[in-house]
Amino acid sequence: MKKIIMTTLLLSSLAQAETVFVTLEKDNALAVVDPVEGKLIKTVNIGQRPRGIALSRDQKHLYIATSDDDTIKIVDANTLSVVGQLPSGEDPETFALNPLGDTLYVSNEDDNLVTVINIPKALALKKIPVGVEPEGIAVSPDNKWLISASETTNMIHWIDTESLTNIHNTLVDPRPRAANFTSDSQQLWVTSEIAGTLMILDSNTKDIIKNIPLEISGVSKDKIQPVGVVIDKARRWGYVAMGPANRVAVINAQTFEVEKYLLVGERVWNLAFSPDQKRLYTTNGRSSDISIIDLEKHKVVKSVKVGRFPWGVAVKP
Repeated sequence: MKKIIMTTLLLSSLAQAETVFVTLEKDNALAVVDPVEGKLIKTVNIGQRPRGIALSRDQKHLYIATSDDDTIKIVDANTLSVVGQLPSGEDPETFALNPLGDTLYVSNEDDNLVTVINIPKALALKKIPVGVEPEGIAVSPDNKWLISASETTNMIHWIDTESLTNIHNTLVDPRPRAANFTSDSQQLWVTSEIAGTLMILDSNTKDIIKNIPLEISGVSKDKIQPVGVVIDKARRWGYVAMGPANRVAVINAQTFEVEKYLLVGERVWNLAFSPDQKRLYTTNGRSSDISIIDLEKHKVVKSVKVGRFPWGVAVKP
């Protein structure tokens, strides 16, 4: 009996220590998931067409892009009430939070701009012209570079975070969809939705140092449409969401070899690590669920139904 009680208390402690938040594009809502129990806790209305989501550095707030409201809402991470909003420009979808936690950079796809927002002042500081249809956006951990990926121009724009000017452009494979820096800021990983590739760029030279074709036996090439990408802090593994291929690619971050493909839900969009990086959570738009991946075993251990068209995901310790 004592052992059962201790196990129950441990699971309860773990559940309280980690919460997964998922934006539901078609439900205009935010789903809250307990990943230890593997169940949906609640769903709350949040605004029109929520997509991008991030947790504030102090873990007190969620920033959520409600695209059809033309704003980024500030949501209390505990009460889930909207406590403010940020001037994002039209149709915000993706955004990046800087390492200091005081600035948001928002992709305005229809206007070919990146909007720079001062969070404490809730003020748009500048709009930076970039290529056609910017979507993927990331800030280097050393806070030196902001990058914007323009899907139609097929370029990565390297923007200096001090001057807020675009100082270099790198031509990449068609329709670069998402990008992320390694924890040491030395590499940028970029997915190409049309070419079905992952490109590794050197942050110093701004050149592509490796182009990795993503190919799955038995899956037609037109279904291989990589989108979200994340790399662990130790730079041992990288993971790519592969859209309608319904897979996550597991990539050795040292050799750049694709080690395996993990079958997840339908139309996998985005990914997020657990705080200890022992699990990975994926949003699967067409199957209306999230997948939970054990990263020590590289195995999908559970799927959780959350609502219609889960898009973005953030994890609170």
